[in-house]
Amino acid sequence: VQLQASGGGLVRAGGSVRLSCAASGRTFSTSDMGWFRQAPGKEREFVAFISWNGGTTYYAGSVKGRLTISRDNDKNTAYLQMNSLKPEDTAVYHCAADPTRSRSLYFTDGRKYSYWGQGTQVTVSS
Repeated sequence: VQLQASGGGLVRAGGSVRLSCAASGRTFSTSDMGWFRQAPGKEREFVAFISWNGGTTYYAGSVKGRLTISRDNDKNTAYLQMNSLKPEDTAVYHCAADPTRSRSLYFTDGRKYSYWGQGTQVTVSS
């Protein structure tokens, strides 16, 4: 699976942006997907998860109620709708895929995902 994240940019606090993660290959529709982010000088952190069929989603506490993860398996694309953005949301956002749908690692653990996109920058100005 090859992943290409896009949709980032500069947005004012309180604004919205939608990130996309386009996947190549036939395994996207059977892959769990996650979004992670990394701010300058900080470790990578989990943002959101969606199961292969969209039946399960999970969010980090810091983004719950503001960000929504979704997917369209017909389009081989996952999305992250980001609303009510805050300056602390500034980071490079990466999408990641787990074709094995492993349950030996929790979906907040980056080690669960074997495929990663290159990331897209989101900058939120105050």
